[in-house]
Amino acid sequence: MYQYYRHEELDEKSSRLGIVFDVMVTGVTGAGKSTTLNTIFQKEVAKVGSGVDPETMNLDSYRLNNSFRFWDTPGLGDGKANDKSHCRSLISLLYKDYGQNHGFIDLVLVIIDGSSKDMGTTYKLLNEIIVPNFQKERIIVAINQADVAMKGRYWNCLDKKPERELIDFLESKSVSVQDRVMEATGIKISRPVYYSAEQNYNIDKLLDMLINNMPKEKRRLIF
Repeated sequence: MYQYYRHEELDEKSSRLGIVFDVMVTGVTGAGKSTTLNTIFQKEVAKVGSGVDPETMNLDSYRLNNSFRFWDTPGLGDGKANDKSHCRSLISLLYKDYGQNHGFIDLVLVIIDGSSKDMGTTYKLLNEIIVPNFQKERIIVAINQADVAMKGRYWNCLDKKPERELIDFLESKSVSVQDRVMEATGIKISRPVYYSAEQNYNIDKLLDMLINNMPKEKRRLIF
């Protein structure tokens, strides 16, 4: 159960700061934000859309344990009118005050669709919403849908993990995303982990990335 994953370490960190670590989960529509949360929680906590219809229209939070809380957010790429409304909601959450001018959100997790080459909306999300309103060192990027990154080729359905050809492709994609984000936004992100929420693959690596980057101090709203 991911509820107990490295929970002693998390408890110690959160107790020292006197907070619950809050992670805002965001990305473009269809990147798999809700599926990621459902896999982490091992049950349906976030409704998953079918086809191109987005389901996450509000800001909902889900507490994994005493130390870890996730915020599900609307995806961008759902039309100009909806995107404008979603942008306001995201920025409002980023400036939510925990008290004494400390931000509520500690980390932002940007999820990328590993099966898509189009990063334009993701760059817009980073450049126009997250980077101007959030500390760069607290931004994490991860690549979902590793199982269909090569249109399903070289994915071992029996063992639910990639074969060597797909691993090489995903490793290359991870480096490419890191470089492209730097080129497009000017921020140096940690190398994204790749995973498949649908297949419950590398979820532990995703959680490791979040836990390893948990801040050592509360986030100040003025930066």
